[in-house]
Amino acid sequence: MAELNETTGIPIPTIKYYIREGLVAPGRPTGRNQADYTEEHVRRLKLVRALVEYGGLSIAVIRDLIAQVDNPELEAFDLLAAAQKTVTQAKDPRPGPYKDGAERRLHDLLAKRGWRIRTGDPAYRTAVGVLAALDEVGRQDMLDVLDDYAEAAERIAEIDLGLIGDVRDRDRAVEIVVIGTSVGDTLVATLRRLAQATVGERLYT
Repeated sequence: MAELNETTGIPIPTIKYYIREGLVAPGRPTGRNQADYTEEHVRRLKLVRALVEYGGLSIAVIRDLIAQVDNPELEAFDLLAAAQKTVTQAKDPRPGPYKDGAERRLHDLLAKRGWRIRTGDPAYRTAVGVLAALDEVGRQDMLDVLDDYAEAAERIAEIDLGLIGDVRDRDRAVEIVVIGTSVGDTLVATLRRLAQATVGERLYT
């Protein structure tokens, strides 16, 4: 275990905690209080640390995600979808006419663009709430350019998924989806603000 600590930089008590919580498999026993660890242990430890430190996930969420990573019957697409949901906040919209209208608008947009319609997805429910709020406060101008926003989002998604590469490397794929989405959201938001400043200066000065 000292070698794991030296290789990963993760404190021994933390390594023991991850093993105890079922996030990392125990080593192969070689004697009293001794065990062999492989490169797989190193990779899994680094994945768990990344999910904790950069993904901001709880141990319970990571345990569930690791179980799905280790489930060979779970198809790659379903694994990636599960990984994405761990970093997607769900904000259910308030019932009422604005919600109904927003759901119709979102459904039409997804159908038009050929996107899958997943009404139970956290991102779907949050999108309905956002569209309902825009309608309620009278921001029809933003609703009118919804397809433009969707086009930009699809291009970003293509870039994101292009980074995954070989989905048979399930640990790496999950790390890219979780870390890439959580950190990538911040990156896109900051680049958007920088672009707004530049475009604003070009238009109004």
